[in-house]
Amino acid sequence: MQTVTLKPIKEIKISVEAENISPDKFAGKTEKDIQSLEAWMGNQKTALGELFSVKVEGSGSAADTKIIMDGNFSRIKRIGEGMTAGLIMIKGNVDMHLGAKMSGGKISVTGNVDSWAGREMKGGELIIEGNAGYYLGSGYRGETCGMRGGKITVLGSALDFLGEHMCGGEIIVKGNAGILPGLSNNGGKIVIEGNTSRPGSEMAKGTIIVGAVDEMMPVFKPEGTEAVDGVNYKKYSGDVIVNGKGVLYVKE
Repeated sequence: MQTVTLKPIKEIKISVEAENISPDKFAGKTEKDIQSLEAWMGNQKTALGELFSVKVEGSGSAADTKIIMDGNFSRIKRIGEGMTAGLIMIKGNVDMHLGAKMSGGKISVTGNVDSWAGREMKGGELIIEGNAGYYLGSGYRGETCGMRGGKITVLGSALDFLGEHMCGGEIIVKGNAGILPGLSNNGGKIVIEGNTSRPGSEMAKGTIIVGAVDEMMPVFKPEGTEAVDGVNYKKYSGDVIVNGKGVLYVKE
C-alpha cells in the first residue's frame, strides 16, 4: 500500500493544470519522482514540487495507491483525470475537470468542486460532500457523449446542465440542481432529490427522477403515476419532439 500526502506550500492564485495528480502517475514513485512531475501554472511550465509538499509512505500499484490532499486546491484543475484505479481524498475545494475521463478508482471531496467534474467519466466513483458547479458529468464542448459509466454523488447542490449529453452511469444530487439537467441525454440515470427546472430537454434515452420541477418543458407525454422505491411519482416519456424514449419521474 502506498500513501501520498500533498499540501500546498504557498497560496496559488493562478490556475494550475495538474492531471499528473493521479494514482496511475504516482504509483511506485518516490517523493523526488513525484516532485518532478510536470504541471502548468497559467502558460508557465512548473513541477508539483514547486507547488506542494510531498510525503510518500510505502509503495504499490495504482490500485494500492491513496492520495491525500489537504488544503486549498480551488485553483487546481484536472485532478484524477483519466485515472483507472486507486483513491484520491481531497480535504478542501477543487477547480474544474475533477475526475475527467476517469474509468476506475474513487475520488472524495469534503468541499466544493467547480465545473465539469466527472466530465466524460467511464467508471469509478466520485463523491462530493459540498456543491458542484456547471456541467457535472457532462461532455466538454463539441462532445456528443458525456458521462458513460460510473457514479457521481453530490451531498449538496449542483448548477446548470448537470449530465448534459449523458450516455450512461448514475448521478445523484441530494440537494437542488440548476436548469436543464439531462439535456440531450442518450442514457444513464439522474436523481435530483430537491428541485430543478426544465429537466430532460431533447433527451433520447435515460431516466431522470426529481423531487420537484419549477418549470416543465412542454415536450413530455404524461404516463400516469408509478412507484419508485416505495415513493409515488408522476411519470412522463419524451422528449417527444425528438421521438425520445426517455423517462422522467416527478414526485407527487
